[in-house]
Amino acid sequence: GRARMPQPKVVLHYRRCDPADCEKGICAAALVCERKVLKQEVPGELPELYPARCLGCTDCLPACPNQALQLMN
Repeated sequence: GRARMPQPKVVLHYRRCDPADCEKGICAAALVCERKVLKQEVPGELPELYPARCLGCTDCLPACPNQALQLMN
């Protein structure tokens, strides 16, 4: 069979992530992600990342005010 291309995945740099920099402490990147790759239980809390859901669309990258998200190939 043909080798599959590796799926690009988003990574979250937790040292850069600060939900206090997002409006009302609600992760702006989680809001724009339709696949719920980022999940934030409580405003002000760091979001959890579910990379298996990521399609590499990069919609979340410009949403983050701290550039805490990066696409890895």
